[in-house]
Amino acid sequence: MKITLLCSDDRHPVNAHLVRWMLSNNAKHEIVLVRQKKDLSGGDILFLISCTEILQAEDRAGYGASLVLHASDLPRGRGWSPHIWQIIEGAHEITLSLIEAGERVDSGRIWCQTKFPVAKDALWDEINQRLFDAEIELIDSVVQGFDACVPTEQNPEVAPTYYPRRTPADSRIDPQQSIASQFDKIRVCDPQRLPAFFELHGCRYTTNLEKVYD
Repeated sequence: MKITLLCSDDRHPVNAHLVRWMLSNNAKHEIVLVRQKKDLSGGDILFLISCTEILQAEDRAGYGASLVLHASDLPRGRGWSPHIWQIIEGAHEITLSLIEAGERVDSGRIWCQTKFPVAKDALWDEINQRLFDAEIELIDSVVQGFDACVPTEQNPEVAPTYYPRRTPADSRIDPQQSIASQFDKIRVCDPQRLPAFFELHGCRYTTNLEKVYD
């Protein structure tokens, strides 16, 4: 099969997982990793992983299937960074959905889903590991059983909800509140890309939360 992986950010931590998957499957499939939709060349499957561009019908036309990895139990949690928002809200388990890319954001048919737990002490890198492992699991599932996949519509009886795009301001913590009350917000912050920060005495400080093992 001819497979394209589109991941917009070359600094995104998922890239290491994608490269490993490519190396382990290159003997069986023709696989390319691209950063922009202008670099799409067509094929059997297009996987959109942490893609920030909106693909139009003409962008998807060159593929047998164009599929988006989205970490929510759709139609709930459409939009940006859904697993981050859910953990901040107190979620202990995340549903990962692989859906068809369509004209309306995150509204496509569901090809497959899986769930993974989020321990209350898990930090951003541990959460990412769980998420990326689940993403590779779904990619493998579709590639290996492509002809047998039967997509289903999202539940029309469930009202869609939407998350906004995260900005650096969403990583702000309040120095006057306890660490415990803000722990979920702190632990999901990527210290390289969107570090948690607070402002005090006229200065801004960033924080890097690390787990210490005895």
